Amino acid sequence: MTKYYLTTAIDYVNGAPHIGHAYEKIQTDVLARHYRQRYDDVFFLTGTDEHGIKIQKTSAAMGITPKELCDANANKFKECWAGLDISYNKFIRTTDKDHEAIIQKIFKKLQDNGDIYKHSYTGLYCTGCESFLSPRDLTEDGLCPDHLKKPEEVKEENYFFKLSKYKDRLIEHIKNNPDFIQPAFRANEVLNQLEHIEDISVSRSKDSVSWGVPVLGDDTQTIYVWIDALSNYITALGYDPENPSENFKKYWPADVQVIGKDILKFHTIYWPAFLMALDIPLPKTVLAHGWITIDQTKMSKSIGNVIAPKDVMETFNLEHPDAFRYFMMVTAPTGRDGNYSDMEFKERVNADLANNIGNLLNRTLNMLVKYFDGEIKSDFITASDNEIAKEAQKTVESVKSRFDKFEVAEAAQEIVNFANVVNKYVNDTAPWSLAKEEKITECAQVLYNVLESMRFIGAILAPYCPNICQDIYEQLNREEKAVDVKLDNLRWGEIPAGKLTEKEKIKPVFLRLDSEIAGAAKKV
Repeated sequence: MTKYYLTTAIDYVNGAPHIGHAYEKIQTDVLARHYRQRYDDVFFLTGTDEHGIKIQKTSAAMGITPKELCDANANKFKECWAGLDISYNKFIRTTDKDHEAIIQKIFKKLQDNGDIYKHSYTGLYCTGCESFLSPRDLTEDGLCPDHLKKPEEVKEENYFFKLSKYKDRLIEHIKNNPDFIQPAFRANEVLNQLEHIEDISVSRSKDSVSWGVPVLGDDTQTIYVWIDALSNYITALGYDPENPSENFKKYWPADVQVIGKDILKFHTIYWPAFLMALDIPLPKTVLAHGWITIDQTKMSKSIGNVIAPKDVMETFNLEHPDAFRYFMMVTAPTGRDGNYSDMEFKERVNADLANNIGNLLNRTLNMLVKYFDGEIKSDFITASDNEIAKEAQKTVESVKSRFDKFEVAEAAQEIVNFANVVNKYVNDTAPWSLAKEEKITECAQVLYNVLESMRFIGAILAPYCPNICQDIYEQLNREEKAVDVKLDNLRWGEIPAGKLTEKEKIKPVFLRLDSEIAGAAKKV
């Protein structure tokens, strides 16, 4: 495989980004960075969803136009992702003119195919979900289960998509393609929803929702969120029903589409049905992640526990986002909910990044300077059949295997486990004792094994911590960037003979949070 296409859900711009948004973007970024280390061409798409009644109402209340609100908040998301080193290739906005033009063409094609029809309808509408709900979707008190508000009864004449027409094909696809919905335990949830599926509204009356893409040939209707928002994954590539671009032909179908579990239904029922109707292949995998709670409590504006990524960065005076990125990725197993607390954050990153990985490199380089003046001689270089070298290669393969199952947290644990093995190796071999006993070559080879292990760790940890790992590579005097290392070319024994470092060049790659030295650094 030479290409890899991955997407995030596009964020609704009715507010500012919080760590729930950040979790998804970091997860997708870590996947993208990992696959860039394996494939020739990786395309990573993210963006913002900018139409609908909530934008219309919020902007009116603020006394500004919907577009002004969208512009301001879209920039907040872009700034947040820049601060978190999110390496997307394209940021799409559903107010982009080229996107809007293609949405109208897609809608028209579905009409011409007989998949869209006009129908008068009375239904229960949740503004928070921007969705019509059936009575079976509601709580016992008649509330939306996600927003805990009573939906309003809406009577309109709208366009409907024949979702029920694709029910059997969708069921068959899910059952015959076990990788389509990940984690796999989510598949039964979708199959259960399909049993009660009905045709869905894909437009709203302009009297109700004017802020959206107009239906061509019908001034009374606005194209509704699902066709508009979901189609961004193909319009961003230049899809056109009349003349699909070379970019679309190159990258589609998506290899993985990363979303939150709350929008699983829309991405595994509505979206694939639209694609079937357009005669477009379905994405290979839809990966649904869990939610991030705050101190074991669901984030809520009413509770006042919504945390923005910059809050964490500022609280701990982080120079770069690596610690936050790392913690967000290890706080939850694949598809499960995770939790953020200041204490858990501090303890985990101190243990894994400072005490385990950072300290391992620091003390090894200091021993190399102390015993060998920072120099590696040719007889210090060890063969690739030693136990540490074999463990390093095994870890790379384990990490690749974990990523192929989208097990990002579990892959990080493989890296930490390897660092633990190397730390134990140092303690067991005691190079300081070997130096005292004048077992020079044995001492040097232990240090070489550790430094080579750190080179491997720097490469496989780079998708999580690109800045820390680049510091590791610079301390190892490497010319290549850690994030650019191709994992299939990672070979043992590539730290060459010669001067590696000097005392003044050695510094911690990650300072313990709230440590005396970190505190001093913060005050500078």
